[in-house]
Amino acid sequence: MTENAHPIRKILSARRLALLGSVAVLGSALMLGGPLAGNHLASPAHAAIQSAQQGPTGFADLVAKVKPAVIAVSVKVDADAVSSHGGQSDDEDASPFSGSPFEKFFHQYGENGPRMRMAPQHREITGLGSGFFISADGYAVTNNHVVDHASSVKVTTDDGTIYTAKVIGTDPKTDLALIKVDDKGKKDFPYVNFEDQKPRIGDWVVAVGNPYGLGGTVTAGIISAEGRDIGSGPYDSYIQIDAPINKGNSGGPTFDINGNVIGVNTAIYSPSGGSVGIGFDIPAATAKAVIAQLKEHGSVTRAYIGVQVQPVTAGIAESLGLKKAEGALVDEAQSDTPAAKAGIQPGDVITAVNGKAVKDSRELAREISTMTPGATVKLDVLRKGDSKTFDVTLATMPNQREANAGKEEGSASTPHLGLSVAPAGEVAGAGSKGVVVTNVDPEGPAAEHGFKSGDVILSVGGNSVSNVTELRKALADAKSAGKHQVLMQVKTADNTHFVAMPIG
Repeated sequence: MTENAHPIRKILSARRLALLGSVAVLGSALMLGGPLAGNHLASPAHAAIQSAQQGPTGFADLVAKVKPAVIAVSVKVDADAVSSHGGQSDDEDASPFSGSPFEKFFHQYGENGPRMRMAPQHREITGLGSGFFISADGYAVTNNHVVDHASSVKVTTDDGTIYTAKVIGTDPKTDLALIKVDDKGKKDFPYVNFEDQKPRIGDWVVAVGNPYGLGGTVTAGIISAEGRDIGSGPYDSYIQIDAPINKGNSGGPTFDINGNVIGVNTAIYSPSGGSVGIGFDIPAATAKAVIAQLKEHGSVTRAYIGVQVQPVTAGIAESLGLKKAEGALVDEAQSDTPAAKAGIQPGDVITAVNGKAVKDSRELAREISTMTPGATVKLDVLRKGDSKTFDVTLATMPNQREANAGKEEGSASTPHLGLSVAPAGEVAGAGSKGVVVTNVDPEGPAAEHGFKSGDVILSVGGNSVSNVTELRKALADAKSAGKHQVLMQVKTADNTHFVAMPIG
C-alpha cells in the first residue's frame, strides 16, 4: 500500500505548490504598486479570483461533520451465482463485477478485497465498497455493483462498529442501491443530505470512503466537468471530479463545502487501476429520484415513448436542412408504443419535451425516464422541415426489444457507394422492405460509414426503396437538389438507425 500512496502524495504536493506559487506572484505585483496594483488588482473581479485561488483554509470542520455518516460496505457473493450471470469460470480469478458496463473504467472497486478459495463446486467472493447513511433509521446508499448478487452484506461505521444490512432495492441502469442496517435497538445513525442545487465546474469537493479497505479516507479536489458519458448506459450524465478515488471508494459520497452530497462515487478512468485524477459521480439529483423509488417500491419504474433515436450529427443536420446539429433523430417508432400511436415517424427530429429543448438523444432518454408512466407530454418535432407538436401518453418501460436481420448474399452493383445490394424480398430472412447490402468494398465510403453485409437500407432521402433502380433514383434526386449528403435509414442486426452518406 505504501507504493500506491506515494504518487498520490506527490500529486497533492504539486497542486499545493502550484497554488502557493500563484499567490506569491500576486503578492509581488501588489508590492510593486503603480497602475497595475491600483486599478486592475483592486477590481471586484480580481478580488473574486484571488479569493478562489486561495481556496478554503482547510476541510477539517467539514470532515468532522460528515465523516461519521460514511460507512464501509463488505459483501460476500456466491461465485456460482456470478458465473450463471455471465461471470468468470471456476478456472479464472472470478469477480462479481466482471462483464459490467463499467469494467473498462476499472469500475470494480471491490475487486481487491480478499477472496475465499473454496472447492470448485462452490466458492464465495468477498468484495469491498463504500456507502453513506441518508436517514437516522439506518437507510444507506451504495452502488449496485457493490452489492449485486450479494449473499450477505455488512457495514462498518466510522467508530468501528459492524452491522448486518439487507438490500432494499437496486437499479443497474444507474448503478445505485439502497441498503438498510439492522440496528438492533441502536440510537439514531448520523446521516447526510443530498444537495438540491446543481454544482458548478470548479467547485471544491471532498470525497470520503473506503479505498483498498482503508476506511474513513478523505480526499479533496474540484469538479472537473459535468454531463460525462462513459458508455455505461442510456442515462449517463456523470460529474467528473479530480479528488482521488480508488477501488473501494465505490458507492461513497462526494460532498460540497456545505457538507451536502453532490454525487455518488461510481467509476474511475485508470490505465493502472489507481487514481489518475479522473473520477465519475452519479449526480445528486439522479440519486435522489432513484433512491426514493427504491425505498418505496424496491425497484425503479421508468416511462418510455417507444422510439429508437440517435444524435443529430453535423452531416445529418445538413442532409435534413437543419441549422443546428441538435435534437434526437427517430430511427424507429416501435409498433404499438406511445410514439407510434401518437404518429411519430422515422426521420422525425424531436427537438423539445414540454417546451424544454432536447440537445441530443441521451438528453431525451433521461428526460422521459424521469417522468411518470401514464402522464401526457408534448413533443416538438421537425418533419421534413415542418414543425409539429404531438401529445404522447407515456407508458411503463418494458424489457428491451431486439431486432434481427438476415444476412444473405445477392447481386447488383450500386456505383459510388462501394456496396452491392439486392431487393430484400429476394433474400431469405431479410423481410419484404428495402434493399439488402450483400457486399461492401472495404475501401469504399459505405465501409467508412459502418455498412456491413446483411444491413437493410429502408429509405434514402426520406423515400422508401425496394430495388436498385429506386435506390439510384433517390441518390440522383438528392444530388440534383444540391445536397452533399443524403440520409439513409438502415436496419442492422441490432437496431434501426440513420446514416448520413456523402454523395459526389
